[in-house]
Amino acid sequence: MSEPTAHHVGITVSDLDRAVDFYTETFDLDLLSEFSVGGDAFAEAVAVEGASAEFAHLDADGVRIELVAYDPAAESTETSELNRQGATHLGLSVDDVEAFYADLADDVETLSPPRTTDTGTTILFVRDPEGNLIEVLDA
Repeated sequence: MSEPTAHHVGITVSDLDRAVDFYTETFDLDLLSEFSVGGDAFAEAVAVEGASAEFAHLDADGVRIELVAYDPAAESTETSELNRQGATHLGLSVDDVEAFYADLADDVETLSPPRTTDTGTTILFVRDPEGNLIEVLDA
């Protein structure tokens, strides 16, 4: 058996251009590539009849973030609480969470201002334009 290695973290979005703009502008991530995938093999692999998708790969200091917009798009989930089974979030570290928070665009939604936990880590949760959660924490 071959040993698995991490390849990417995937985030499904409805508007790929808006998501790419958010991640490149808010987090200064580099856009690595954009591409489309379709056909029977892809639709069967993702178990979505007739599926095709547009992809964007971003670099987060050596971690590849894959943004993907599917056609057909599924209904979005209404619940995004972190304590829900199956909940996911992306974690990105910055040198100074407080400074990052102060520089956020006014339209970026946060769950709260930065908070320092009892472990001494300062964290901040923001939502991307699709409602996906990103944890921002001290490097």
